[in-house]
Formats: sequence, structure tokens, C-alpha cells
Amino acid sequence: LPFVLVLGIAVPAAASVNSNADKGASPRLHHDQTGIASYYWQPQALASGGRFDPNAMTAAHKTLPFGTRVRVKHLSNGRSVDVLINDRGPYIAGRVIDLSRAAASKIGMTGQGVARISMTVLGR
Repeated sequence: LPFVLVLGIAVPAAASVNSNADKGASPRLHHDQTGIASYYWQPQALASGGRFDPNAMTAAHKTLPFGTRVRVKHLSNGRSVDVLINDRGPYIAGRVIDLSRAAASKIGMTGQGVARISMTVLGR
């Protein structure tokens, strides 16, 4: 798994997927990822279709399938939130997930704008 340096901390560049396509099995997602989260609130179209709702418990991820449920834990304060992946991003190097404003608020990261998080895939 490639790593990038963010504020002097090595973090995974992206989530990885193990596929067992030869046996007809669905891909297994690696369940844990640690890195930098950011959040967004601007009105925009979603990659999955529809419009972004900053008050919904949703998030953008570069590779996880739309509809994946993820638990995001703020590593500085221990607070966590469950979100639904419905968009693509973040598009800034070193960031692993973009949370909606509501999700970011729930884990207490709106003041600083970014936070070091751990992320666990819960399923679809």
C-alpha cells in the first residue's frame, strides 16, 4: 500500500480492494484505514447522482463503492460517526475521506477543518 506524508505523518494513499473474480466472489474491502479527513458543505452534484445534502450523514471516498457504510473515528477526541459513501473525493493529496458538514460536526472537527481519523468499513 503506497503511503504519502501529511504533516510529517505517513498515511495510506488510498484504500485497497482484494478481488477474487476467478471464483465469482465479490471483492473484499480492507476494513481499516487511517489518515486525514476533511469536510465539505458546498451545494454540488454527487458522483452517485442527485444533490449533496450537507445535513446528511454522508461522505466522499476515492474508491469505496457507493452505498458502503463506514465508521469514522476522530483520533484526537475518540468521537465517531457512521456515514454512507455517496460521492467521490477527496481530491487533495493525503486525504482519505471527505465528510458532510453534519458528520464532521458530530465528531467535532468543524473548527479545525481537518482531522486525523481511523475509518472502518461496516458493509453495504
